[in-house]
Amino acid sequence: MSSRPHRAGSGTSARARQRATRGIKVSVRGGAQAPPPDPHKDATGMNRILLSVAAAVAALLGLSALLGSWYTIDERERGVILRNGKVTGIATPGLGFKLPLVDKVVEVSLETFKTRFERTPSYSADQQTAELTFSLNWRTSESAVVDVYRQFGGVTGLSERIVLPRVLEASKTVFGRNTAVTAIQNRAALNAAIEDAVRAALKDTPVIVEGVQVENIDFSDAYERSVEQRMLAEVEVQRIRQNAEREKVNAEITVTQAEAQARAKLAAARAEADAIKLRGDAEATAIRARGEALRDNPALVGLVQAERWDGRLPTTMVPGSALPMLALGGSR
Repeated sequence: MSSRPHRAGSGTSARARQRATRGIKVSVRGGAQAPPPDPHKDATGMNRILLSVAAAVAALLGLSALLGSWYTIDERERGVILRNGKVTGIATPGLGFKLPLVDKVVEVSLETFKTRFERTPSYSADQQTAELTFSLNWRTSESAVVDVYRQFGGVTGLSERIVLPRVLEASKTVFGRNTAVTAIQNRAALNAAIEDAVRAALKDTPVIVEGVQVENIDFSDAYERSVEQRMLAEVEVQRIRQNAEREKVNAEITVTQAEAQARAKLAAARAEADAIKLRGDAEATAIRARGEALRDNPALVGLVQAERWDGRLPTTMVPGSALPMLALGGSR
């Protein structure tokens, strides 16, 4: 017989509590957790998410395909239409349609480009080194758009493989035909010659040359110093020549003045001689006239003396001489 007291129904209550708490885990903190998710429900939600993503992707692809079916071409370019890599046509300016994922449009520019060639090493005909700077304005021929794409892949390839090497070669060739002096003095002629050579070099290409402009010719420092010295020497020579010409002109002026003075004196002497001669001739004529008058009328001398006598007798007389008037009277 046991000494412990017995509780009625204690075994039944324990089993009931075990059934009630079966399948429930008690957390460390004493709180109860939710039951594990149902696998069937989880699979259904995942399918819905995947379907939504697939629909969004399909819509995005459809929108991209729709937007990729249209293209625009600017007035300054033309488009080369490619279908699976093969040229099928040329796209003109405006809005166009292409098959998505099949067609492709490559733009080829027709605008004018300015390519500048800076400090290009060149040699003149007299073996002078120089650095030539010039610019080229050019554009692609519209009729050769397909050829530009097929042969060069676009304007960039055309420039690198055709324009640059040919223009450089043409400019150096033309510059080499000129001496340093002619290149400087005949800048316009050099510019025109280079432009003609560039046009000839690009004649059989899809390039249209619009103009060439020589901007600068830079020779070596040593040559520029020699040119400066030569120019100074030429200026000095010109100055000396001008002085010589001035002295020559002054000498000619002096000679001219002397000749003029000599001619004036000669003319004066001739005039004086002519005057003397005229006076002598006049006096001789007068003397001859008097002589003839005296010869024809001897009493004319006494008449002249009487006319010129002032009525006074001479104060001194030679002994034995007669008075003039009396002498005239005695002769009568």
